[in-house]
Amino acid sequence: MFSKFTRTATVAIVAGFVSFGAIAQERGTKDEAKAMADAAAAHVKKVGVEKAFNDFQTDKATWIKKDMYVFAIDYTGTIVAHGMTPKLVGKNMAEMKNDDGKSSVLEMAEVAKTKGAGWYQYTFTHPATKKAENKASYIVKTPGSANTFLGVGIYQ
Repeated sequence: MFSKFTRTATVAIVAGFVSFGAIAQERGTKDEAKAMADAAAAHVKKVGVEKAFNDFQTDKATWIKKDMYVFAIDYTGTIVAHGMTPKLVGKNMAEMKNDDGKSSVLEMAEVAKTKGAGWYQYTFTHPATKKAENKASYIVKTPGSANTFLGVGIYQ
């Protein structure tokens, strides 16, 4: 019923969508996440906290790579910048518990406060797959801020 051309074109179109989906879900590495978090901290030092937080949400070409993005959270758990979902800004996530019943964002804040920088492991919903997955975020104390940290995560 369908011509050979129609079948071939349909297969090519479907293959194109599948390929695009694979690219859109390409995963970042630990080295890339750390490099992005360090670059975000350097950007804060260069342009200041307020402008940098705005840039993390508006300059998506720079601050979103693969499935990684920059976020900034204050030590009470309130999101102050979110590269992937800016509508989260102002929301306090301290009540969001991990599998151990602890607040992931408050534990991230402890990494920033006690170490200045480091990795934090937790479970989070992947924006592309919509499934809970293991995630590790590299956390950096925000330069020039007494009460915020930056993070970039990877899904594992």
